Amino acid sequence: MRNLLGILIIAIAINTSLFAAEAGMPQLDPKYWASQAFWLILVFTVLYISISKFYLPKIKYSLNNRENKIKDDLEDANKFNDQSEKKIKEYETIMENAKKDVAKIYLESKNILDKDIQTKKIKIEKEIENEILKAQKEIIELKKNSISSIQIISKDIASKIIENISGERLNESSIKAAVEEVSKKNIGKYL
Repeated sequence: MRNLLGILIIAIAINTSLFAAEAGMPQLDPKYWASQAFWLILVFTVLYISISKFYLPKIKYSLNNRENKIKDDLEDANKFNDQSEKKIKEYETIMENAKKDVAKIYLESKNILDKDIQTKKIKIEKEIENEILKAQKEIIELKKNSISSIQIISKDIASKIIENISGERLNESSIKAAVEEVSKKNIGKYL
């Protein structure tokens, strides 16, 4: 339907004189239409050839380069993303291993320190026991030695008391014998 209407308008325009051509618009005069059509076809053909042969390939080349660059950049970005994910996984693995190593070292150090503390504790306890035994031996020796010292002191005190009370000096061997006898009876209580 459109084609029919277009053909009808063209036929009417060719068969009738156009009012604009008479008024001074030669491009609308039908006798100039052939030359106008020739130049129109020539100009558009040259324009079409120059655009299709010179400009469009350059534009197409630029668009292809741009598309390839974008693809390359996306591939590089994906590759770097994969590498970064691998590095993150490696980092996480290293951190997990490091945590395990730290825990292992901590436990080993703790065990070593516990053993060291235990051995030192045992050693100190043995030294304390030895010191206690030495002190007990010294106390026993002091008790034994103190008995003889006590007997001598007791003999001296008894002889002085008797001398002060009676005014005479008694035989020292009898005082010594009396002090020894009393000390032998009572020595078991203190030793």
